Amino acid sequence: MNTGRDLAAIRERKPLVHQITNFVVMNETANATLALGALPVMAHAVQEVEEMASAASALVLNIGTLSDEWVEAMVLAGHAANRAGAPVVLDPVGAGATAYRTETSRNLLEELEIAVMRGNYAELATLAGHKAEIRGVEAVGGRGGPELAREAARTLGCVAAVTGPVDHVSDGERVVAIANGHELLATVTGTGCMSTAITGCFLAVRPDDPLEAAAEALVAFGVAGEEAAKKAKKPGSFHVALYDALYDLDPKKLDSRAKVA
Repeated sequence: MNTGRDLAAIRERKPLVHQITNFVVMNETANATLALGALPVMAHAVQEVEEMASAASALVLNIGTLSDEWVEAMVLAGHAANRAGAPVVLDPVGAGATAYRTETSRNLLEELEIAVMRGNYAELATLAGHKAEIRGVEAVGGRGGPELAREAARTLGCVAAVTGPVDHVSDGERVVAIANGHELLATVTGTGCMSTAITGCFLAVRPDDPLEAAAEALVAFGVAGEEAAKKAKKPGSFHVALYDALYDLDPKKLDSRAKVA
């Protein structure tokens, strides 16, 4: 991987990352995108999503707060991104918790060409056809692993990024394990969604290799979490420190911090 090189490319090119995401995390994912060095736009109106997605370097779809109008916007934007050659990352927030979320995730996978799906163990296991416990939008009880990541990628037809204490990213053959991160990331709402947004940023400069882009994004976000935890010991201060840590990531040193197998 060349995480540092691709982070430098993000900061040099400042790619536009179009995000149709949920009300809970709009501010967080926009700030995380900016702090990393890319440009966010949070557009979900059906009247403009095709035009915006066509102009963007990547599209992030996040189903955290669904409505039929937003699903329509995601489909329109996804087709526009596919036509323009912009990679699409899907975050199936809460898939498995309700039929609506699960069916929407599967419909988006069927309708669109998805480059990367980033989710927790329960979301990806559900979509891969396994039983998993999810409470609201949080996975309960189970853990991901290389086998789940590989099977999900093969079943879903895209790169699968399964995040947890150790993240696993697979294209159905190769599996990359990333051990960067800190337990405080689990105490702040939206950090999973932020990692999806960061995945969109790396995809914007590595559209040809979604496996590498997804793994690099999780390395960068994990290292930022480690740095933020050095300065903050509780969720509130950690939240603020995380943006600072993303902003302060050093491309020249980032690869040396990667815990990748």
